[in-house]
Amino acid sequence: MSTQPEHPALLIPGPIEFDDEVLQSMGHFSQSHVGPPFVATFGESLSMLRKLFQTSDPSSQPFVISGSGTLGWDFVAANLAEKGDDVLVLHTGYFADSFADCFQTYGVNATQLKAPIGDRPQLPEVEKALREKPYKLITITHVDTSTGVLSEIRAVSELVHRVSPSTLVVVDGVCSVGCEDIEFDHWGIDVVVTASQKAIGCPAGLCILMCSGRAIEVFKARKTPPSSYFASFANWLPIMQNYEAKKPSYFATPSPQLIHALHTTLTQILARPLSERFAIHKETSKRIKATVDSYGLKQLAAKPENQASGMTAMYLPEGVKATELLPSLLKKGVIFAGGLHKEIAAKYIRFGHMGVSVTDPSRKDIEKALEALKDGLVEAGCSIT
Repeated sequence: MSTQPEHPALLIPGPIEFDDEVLQSMGHFSQSHVGPPFVATFGESLSMLRKLFQTSDPSSQPFVISGSGTLGWDFVAANLAEKGDDVLVLHTGYFADSFADCFQTYGVNATQLKAPIGDRPQLPEVEKALREKPYKLITITHVDTSTGVLSEIRAVSELVHRVSPSTLVVVDGVCSVGCEDIEFDHWGIDVVVTASQKAIGCPAGLCILMCSGRAIEVFKARKTPPSSYFASFANWLPIMQNYEAKKPSYFATPSPQLIHALHTTLTQILARPLSERFAIHKETSKRIKATVDSYGLKQLAAKPENQASGMTAMYLPEGVKATELLPSLLKKGVIFAGGLHKEIAAKYIRFGHMGVSVTDPSRKDIEKALEALKDGLVEAGCSIT
C-alpha cells in the first residue's frame, strides 16, 4: 500500500507515477557532491546503467547530467557532429522535428525522412537515403511520445552498419528506456539519449546518455572544439569516468537527491530480469490496446508492429473533444495527456502505461484508467457495448 497522499493517477507518457522508495530517496539529507558516500552512490548508478542498456563493452560510457532529455540532443549535436555535417533524422512524430531543429541550431544539416502519421520510415527508404550521400549520423526516435510509434532499432542499425558503416547510430530513447528492449552492444548502437522521468521511474531532472567507444572516438577526432560549453564531452567525459571509478571529480554540481532517487529505481529495476520487465510492459500494452479498440477508439499507430509498449495514442470519436474528456477523466481520478503532434493535436489523446503503474501488482492504475475512459466516453455520448 502506497504511503503517498491520495492523488489522481498520472498516466501520461511521462512524468509517470513513482514508487514510494524512490520518492523517499528524494528526501535524502544534504551531501557533498564530492564526498565519498555520494561519489559511491553516483558511481554505482553509472554502473547499473550499463546493465539497463545491456552493454558490457568497457569502451562505452554512461553519462548522467542535470537537465531534461532535450539536453541529450545538444550533447549529440555539439559533440558528434560539426558545422556543415549532414545527419539523417528518421521522422515518426513531433520529436524528430525538434531534434532536427537542434541540429540546425549548431549549423548541422538535418535531412528528415518522414513517414505518414502513425507509421515509420521503411527500411528500403532508409537504405535509399543512406546511399544518396554520406551522413555523419542517423537518429531514430525509439518511441515518439507524440504518436506512440515504435521504431525497429535493431533492423535500422543493422542496415546502417551494412550500407553506411561510418554513420553513427543515435537513438532517442526518452520514451523507451526501461519499458522497451534495447541491446546496446548486440544491436551496434552508438548513442542512446534518455531522461529520468519516464519508464526509468525517477523524478524529472536528469539527462542520461550511453555512448559507444566508437562515438567517443568520433568526438576525439573532431576538427573543431565542441560547440557547447555545458554540453561538452570534453568537460563531462573525465567526470563520468572518475565518478564510475569512485573518484571525486567536479565540473558542475549534480543533484545528490536526484542521483539517490536514480540509484533506488535502478536497484529496483535490476532486481528482476530485464526480460520480465519488458514482457509485462508488452502484455499490459496489448491488454490496454485491445480494450480501447473495444471502445471503438483507433490508434495513431494502426499497425501492431508500430505500437509502443509504454503508451497508447488514440484518436477521439467524432464529436468528442479532448478539452472536455480530459477534465472528465481528472474528476474520475485519472490524468491522460492531450495530443502533441502539430497536425492533429486536437484529435487525439495519449495514455502512458509504464513503470510502477504496470510492474507493481498492488497498484490498480491501469484498471482505474480503463474504467474511467469508458465512463468518460459514455458520458460524452459514445455507445460502448
